[in-house]
Amino acid sequence: MSVLDPTLLAEAVAEAAAAVLPAVSPLTPAPAQPGSPHVTAAFAGGAIAELDGGVPGAVVILVGTELVAALAASPLGDLEISAAVQPALDAAALRLGGRARGAQSLDIDVEGFDISALLGGAFSTIPLIGTGIAAAVLIPEATLAGAREPITEAAASAIAAAVEEPEPFVPAFGVAAPAPRGLELLQGVDMEVTVELGRTRMTVRDLLALTPGAVLELDRAAGSPADLLVNGRLVARGEVVVVDEDFGLRVTEILDANAAV
Repeated sequence: MSVLDPTLLAEAVAEAAAAVLPAVSPLTPAPAQPGSPHVTAAFAGGAIAELDGGVPGAVVILVGTELVAALAASPLGDLEISAAVQPALDAAALRLGGRARGAQSLDIDVEGFDISALLGGAFSTIPLIGTGIAAAVLIPEATLAGAREPITEAAASAIAAAVEEPEPFVPAFGVAAPAPRGLELLQGVDMEVTVELGRTRMTVRDLLALTPGAVLELDRAAGSPADLLVNGRLVARGEVVVVDEDFGLRVTEILDANAAV
């Protein structure tokens, strides 16, 4: 159990999140304040992650129009706020002594949206100041009360390797919208990159009949380039190579933004 004063703990959590949240200028946490159900009116979007590791509740990060607009205008297509905010939620969770589940974007503009109900009651708000109030971290009082000793990044990596990722938290609300800004905001955003050798279709009967040693025929001829997908979007093709006993991809073709997946 954390021995820090809840207000100081909330500010320490916000500082950890601010260090990795995409922003044009460095973010500095303002003093923690009691949360208001109207806090979402000052922001353009947000994301939530439920916590694991014995720490109750969830953490929310709200972001302004700069980041939301940059994600919407990305050359890789309209990116989810949850992808941009996940590292900040991870950092916040580690400071609370837990782990963040997969983030879910929030549509804070939907009619009837109630941040207090989503967080299960009273919460603290810590604004993050950059060029103005760029973002905010929301932490339920129950989460601050149930916080544990901070987890180091090395320990978090060991836990992640040993523990199967739990099912993501799915709130009852969706996603938000734009107002132009530069790509510099997205430089540090983690993206899921996949190399696909090919695809096939199978009946349920054939799937159930699969056994070790079975060979599946894909829709690619031997020697055909593999696809490089970023968050499910096709962006390049290349040749599969071996690098120090690991597979790699030598990119041979970059596709334009209109390429179909």
